[in-house]
Amino acid sequence: MTEDGEPGAPSPDVPYTSLLNLPLSSDLDRIGEQMHALARAQRSLQGLLEAVMGISSNLELPGVLRRVVRTAMDLVGARYGALGVLDESGEFLSEFIPLGLNSQELNNLAGVELPRGRGLLGHLIRHPEPLRVTDIGQHSESAGFPQGHPPMRTLLGVAVSVRGQVYGNLYLSDRRDGKPFDAHDEGVILALAGTAGVAIENARLYQQVRAGAEQFQRLLLPQLVDLSPFEACTVYRPASAPGHLGGDWYDAVKLADDSCVAIIGDVVGHDMKAAAAMSQIRGMLRALSFDDRTAPSAALSRLDRIMLATGDHTVTTACVARIEPADSGWTLRWSNAGHPPPLVLLPTGQVRYLDAEPGLPLGVDVEAPRPDHAIALPPDSTVIMYTDGLVERRGEPLDRGLDSLAVTAYRHADEPVAGLCSALADHYPSDGHDDMAVLILRTPVAAPGHTRTPPAP
Repeated sequence: MTEDGEPGAPSPDVPYTSLLNLPLSSDLDRIGEQMHALARAQRSLQGLLEAVMGISSNLELPGVLRRVVRTAMDLVGARYGALGVLDESGEFLSEFIPLGLNSQELNNLAGVELPRGRGLLGHLIRHPEPLRVTDIGQHSESAGFPQGHPPMRTLLGVAVSVRGQVYGNLYLSDRRDGKPFDAHDEGVILALAGTAGVAIENARLYQQVRAGAEQFQRLLLPQLVDLSPFEACTVYRPASAPGHLGGDWYDAVKLADDSCVAIIGDVVGHDMKAAAAMSQIRGMLRALSFDDRTAPSAALSRLDRIMLATGDHTVTTACVARIEPADSGWTLRWSNAGHPPPLVLLPTGQVRYLDAEPGLPLGVDVEAPRPDHAIALPPDSTVIMYTDGLVERRGEPLDRGLDSLAVTAYRHADEPVAGLCSALADHYPSDGHDDMAVLILRTPVAAPGHTRTPPAP
């Protein structure tokens, strides 16, 4: 300023910005676009990181595949998405998992064969590079859509590889904002496809481990011989944990006096040692129960002493039940070594747990008494024996699971034993964290017609 306070020429030492030096509108637009792109990239990165965590936390292959498709749709704002799994030849699709179709669109496609990999889908199979199409109908390799298929215009496809081999292809169609897929979308989905390959491989390995463990476990379980005139059914379901080996088992044998011995048991532990111990204990208990003069409590007591003498201190719960002919029906004698009580369905519709005094589990105290119990069973009665994996839910009282089992059994009491067995295994009240085994025996409709002397203790 001048001495009288009027503004003067700027001092050369004072920074001065002319309006001519301000960014032009085109520069502002470019800066705005860059900021928008940066914000979009940050959102995509955050979404991708969350997707990685979500997909990797799932070990069930069907769930992983659907999660991959849904995540891809969310990341780029696609209305439709699908994952096509290649067959062994690598030339066609053996599985196609579409998402985004509403109920009406699904109804319109009822009866239409799922894609096998022709047209643009086939192009991506033959050329597993990222594919972006702005107008599907105008592409030279487009094969068109089947009748009832919703109209789709744009496409983004990338291959999903597992251990260097193409496992399948991820397809996305029609961004919700109406714009075609761009290079940013392609980069995000390529990154997701890499993560998906790892998650799919983990899920496949999980399935292999679980299948192997389940097969080993089933090999240790007996195949029931003919128990007629009794009806019998068994079911075994492994735990949901990968590679889980349990100590659950069942067994049943018909004796020479027309009685039937049924056994259910569970060795404590969930590893190879528990499975091996289960196999040994099952074999010994079957041998000890095969004599029709041996009471259930005596068989359990002898087994406990044998385990102690051989240095096997494996804690095991078990229940031995013997169904014997009586004048007007049958007599059920049982002894329980710390195992969940058997459930009886009477032909009158009554449902009853045999919750009489149980003994201690095996491997705890060989001197502890093991009581025997007995009840009369009319013809056409059903005895259900099971392991705790059927009824136990962590954090909840066991009684809740027992009540739920009794309700399910009552609702299906009139079904053949195979149907009842399936119902119990399919509608179990437990949380699936443990193996479950079920053994069901049903007495004949007609009375046996003769009596016998009770077995000696």
